[in-house]
Amino acid sequence: MTDVARPSPPAPHRALGLLVLYTERLEACRAFHAGPGLALVAEQHGAGPAHWSARLGPGCVLALYPAGGRPPTGRLRPPPGARPARTP
Repeated sequence: MTDVARPSPPAPHRALGLLVLYTERLEACRAFHAGPGLALVAEQHGAGPAHWSARLGPGCVLALYPAGGRPPTGRLRPPPGARPARTP
């Protein structure tokens, strides 16, 4: 009997912890992301801008901020085969 070579486990990778989107249309962006059921929560830290955030999965947060003086985030597209994270 011969041993069958087992495939190596995938190499460890860093997990995404925070995804921040800057937008000139904060309410429209919030409504778009809340539509499929993402539980967005209004937040404001100290004197910073009011914004929205949602937990995408363990250790990962999506934050929607008004662009203010920053340029808005451009179009984002997930890689082929990517699936949205489920919220607990």
